[in-house]
Formats: sequence, structure tokens, C-alpha cells
Amino acid sequence: MSGCPFLGNNFGCAFKKLSIEGSEDDKSQTGVNRASKGGLIYGNYLHLEKVLNAQELQSEIKGNKIHDEHLFIITHQAYELWFKQILWELDSVREIFQNGHVSYYITILDLYIYIHIYIITVIYNVNSCHLSFLFPSSFYSQREYLSPASGFQSLQFRLLENKIGVLQSLRVPYNRRHYRDNFRGEDNELLLKSEQEKTLLQLVEAWLERTPGLEPHGFNFWGKLENNILKGLEEEFTRIQAKEESEEKEEQMAEFRKQKEVLLSLFDEKRHEHLLSKGERRLSYRALQGALMIYFYREEPRFQVPFQLLTSLMDIDALMTKWRYNHVCMVHRMLGSKAGTGGSSGYQYLRSTVSDRYKVFVDLFNLSTYLVPRHWIPKMNPIIHKFLYTAEYCDSSYFSSDESD
Repeated sequence: MSGCPFLGNNFGCAFKKLSIEGSEDDKSQTGVNRASKGGLIYGNYLHLEKVLNAQELQSEIKGNKIHDEHLFIITHQAYELWFKQILWELDSVREIFQNGHVSYYITILDLYIYIHIYIITVIYNVNSCHLSFLFPSSFYSQREYLSPASGFQSLQFRLLENKIGVLQSLRVPYNRRHYRDNFRGEDNELLLKSEQEKTLLQLVEAWLERTPGLEPHGFNFWGKLENNILKGLEEEFTRIQAKEESEEKEEQMAEFRKQKEVLLSLFDEKRHEHLLSKGERRLSYRALQGALMIYFYREEPRFQVPFQLLTSLMDIDALMTKWRYNHVCMVHRMLGSKAGTGGSSGYQYLRSTVSDRYKVFVDLFNLSTYLVPRHWIPKMNPIIHKFLYTAEYCDSSYFSSDESD
């Protein structure tokens, strides 16, 4: 009597039958091996012969092979590949802003999500590859073979800064010279061209300026908001003033005066233009109005996707800042206060780039400064609400980037 002593003979027969059938009709082996017939193969498609043979150790060439130089090269090559992908997505977003319509909005949002993922990946590389595995002593040994090469010479990262909208006037000089002086020939021309193209910041600015409801002859959001804020501030002052004299009243009055100054500054166009000229604000006065309108009405179906776009722009800015900060920490750990291989002051120079001067969408971060009680926000009557939500109005005056609109 054969079969499993615990499950009985019937199980043994069933198992044997299953094994025979499985060997005769194994679905895991179905299909056609097309690669055996010739044509494009994986390695050729990815040009791996170029990619995997692009790690040339300078220390090995000069007869003193340093093991960790291979990791250093691979990591930075990975950076550059990710930078290339981010530029690819960024150019697509800019093109959609220039030629897009309402149906492309989800595409823009998807692209922003991709950019987030790619930047996060680069940040992860800084943390895991450098900070965890590459030791300062090892880097010190290979550093002499790198000079005068420097990360500052990354053409793609400079292009990324330009295309997003880093202001040239706010760039920290590199050894007291213009950043483009470190690039020659075609690279220099590409950078100059990127400075002359419409940046993401400029395209977003033009889009915000077309926000429906800003027109004085229509909803007149800005005029209504100013009236509501003036009325609200007056009521707030009267409420505090009516209280009995106390330390708490003095504190509330001091806080009220600060709030009043901040809110009234919103409606001072000359002050805005002055801050714009100094680089402390980046969006035009009308674009700032559009951004604030989207911010206040973000729960309205009409403005939900635009608000998500503004949030994504801030996320990209925050991730870029985080990347810079992580890079500064890595350099400080590796070099201390030594000069960089390209001749800069190293850590001191990089630390100066981790500030609002390299943030592009500063004005969006500052929108929370102007939060007001909900009843101060102008309410839409049914006629205005319908006017703002008609498809014809949206397509012609908001979603299209045609200059004639």
C-alpha cells in the first residue's frame, strides 16, 4: 500500500496525477522566445556597453587604485541620470503651460508627481550612498584625483535651476565670478539659452494672472477682499478697545497692530513692486492676487486642481531645498572647512545657497501669512458662482495660455 502514511492512499494518487499533469502542461513555460529570432535586445536598447563602461577611475590610471572611487563615480552618474529625467519632465510641464488646455490639467499634476518622486530619489541617494558608505578618510585619499573637477560644474543641475526659475540676480557668486564662467563652448550657450527661455515661474505667473474672478467688472475678488478686511479690522479694533485695561488687552492690541500692518500691505502695489525689485517677492501683483484667490477658495470644485498644482510647486521647492541641505551636510562631513575641488570655499559656499534666495515659489509659501477669518472672505452669489464655473469662461480665460486671452 503506497501513499502518504498520514493522509492515505487517495492523496498519494492525487499528488502523483497532479505532478504528471503539471510536467506535461506547465503554463509557466508557455510563450514564444522572440529574442532567439534576432532583433533588438535588452543591452543594446539601453546602450549598456556605454553606461557600464563609463566608470574610469583616475586613481587607477595614475597607479594608486582607490576602491571607493568607483562608488563615488557611480553615485554621481546616477545623479546626472535623474537630473536628466527631471529636466525631461520639467520641459513637458513648461510646454503644457505654454500650449495647454483644461484637458491637460491632470497630465500636469501627474508630471509634478513624477518630479517629486525623482527628486526624492536623488535625496535618498545623497543619504544612503554617501553618508552611509563613503568615509571622509577614503574621500580624502581620492580627492587629489578629482581636482579641478567639481559638482558645481554639473550642467544639468544649473539648467534645472534656470528652467524652474532661480533668479540670476540672487545667485551667490562662485569665487566672485558669474556662474556661467565655469562653463565653456556649447555648455555655456545652453545655459545662456535657458536663461532667455520662459521659466516655470514665469509660466505659472502668467497662468495665475488669468485667474477668473479678478476682473474689477466681474466678481472683483481683490476689491471685495480689501473692503472686507478693512471692515473686519475695524470691528476687531473696536472689540479689543472695549475691553478693560489689562496686560492681556495690551498684548492683543500689539498683535492686532502687527496683523493690520501685514494685511494692509497686501493692497500696497508700490510696496509689492519694491519687494519684487529686491527679489523678496517673485510673482507679479496680479499673479499674487490669483494665487490668494485659489488659496481662499481651494475647497470649491473649480479651484481644487489649481490648488493642488500650487501645493506641488511648493513641494518641489521644498525638496530642492532639502537636497541642497543634505548636500551641504555631506560636504561638511567629508571636507570640514577645506576648499572645494573646484576652488570654492566648499562648505561655506554651499551653506550660502541653502536660503530663500534659491527658492523659486517663495510667494506661495507666504500665502499663509494672509489667512483671515472665514467670514472676511468674499462670498460668491449664485450669479457670480455660475459665471466663474461656465466651461466657456474657464477654457477661454484661464486654461488657455494664448496671449490674446
